[in-house]
Formats: sequence, structure tokens, C-alpha cells
Amino acid sequence: MLEIVLFIVVALGPAIILHELAHGLMAYAFGDPTAKDHGRLTLNPISHIDPVGSIIVPGILFLAYYIGMTKSLMLFGWAKPVPVNFRNLRNRRLGMASVALAGPLTNIALAFIFSRLYTWPSLEAASHTFAWAVMLNLTLAVFNMIPIPPLDGSRVVTSVLPMQLAYYYNRLEPFGIIIVILLLNVGLMGYLYPVIQQVGYWIGVQI
Repeated sequence: MLEIVLFIVVALGPAIILHELAHGLMAYAFGDPTAKDHGRLTLNPISHIDPVGSIIVPGILFLAYYIGMTKSLMLFGWAKPVPVNFRNLRNRRLGMASVALAGPLTNIALAFIFSRLYTWPSLEAASHTFAWAVMLNLTLAVFNMIPIPPLDGSRVVTSVLPMQLAYYYNRLEPFGIIIVILLLNVGLMGYLYPVIQQVGYWIGVQI
């Protein structure tokens, strides 16, 4: 039970809160105050947590691994999206891409930090939690870069598409989560795992 609590407090909380906060801060840096006006530029977890995406989904995946139902720890989830008005962004295309990339890059930075904490002898008692935090953050970074609206990767794609193509591409957004769920059911995470490993390799982490 203690390990589950540590996982939520040390790994899950920072992963989702700082991911969304990074989106909001980058949008604010590019001139959009929407997240700030909605009280989302905060470390208060209540402002960011989505009951399903932040607790239930990653909790079930973690529990399945913890009790031995799955052989590998594959985690993903999501928080309440930070509101961004892309019309307010200075240099809209660069701003949109920067806002989208801010979240996944934050998760990669967290994975790097936790991987270094994992090696500290004085923190050996929490080594399993740090290892889970590394895996969670790398998984979130890669998962969110899938180019399916409304995931972060789709915003990067939108930022480089011609306006008309971007309009039709983003019309997929109401169906995006359904598409992702269908892909998960046909083994999407198995295809993402090599990518997660590669990103880990780039920052000096073996998964």
C-alpha cells in the first residue's frame, strides 16, 4: 500500500500536473492568458486532475502490474486539458507547436531527474518509485506525441499543415479518444514501447 501511495504522490502527481502547467506557462509566454485567467497556472493538483485520466486509468494499469496481471509496467493517463486560445498566440504556428511540445518535454525532463534520483544510495528505499516515475514520464511523453487530435502530437502537426488541411485534420478531434482506445485494443502500446526505450536511451536511461 505504501508503494501505491508513493507512486501517486511522487510519480503520478508531478507527471500530470507539471505536464499541464508547462502547456499553460508556454501559452502565457506566447501571449495567451487563458490558462492564467482560469486559475490553471498553479501546482494545486485539484485544478489539473481528471478523475478518469489522472487516477482511474493509470491506477488500474499500475495495479495490474503490481498484482502480476501484466509482465511490464506500461502507464499512461491524462489531466484536464489546460485551456489555450491559439488566436492569442504571438507567431501562432510556432506558438502552437511550442505549447504542444512543452508538456512532453517536461515529462522527459522529469524522467531524467527521476533516473538520477534512482541511483542515489541514500534514496535506495524509494528506488522502485523512482523507476516507476521514469517509466510513467517517458510513456506520457511518447503517448502524448501520437498525432491524433486532441493529443499534443496533433497540435505539432497542425502547426505545420496548410490552413485548409489543418481544418479538416482537426475535425477528427471529437473522435480522437475513440480512435486511441481502438488502437490500444489492437496493441498500440506494444508498438510504442520501442519508441519509449529509444527516448530513454537518448537521456541515458535503460527501460
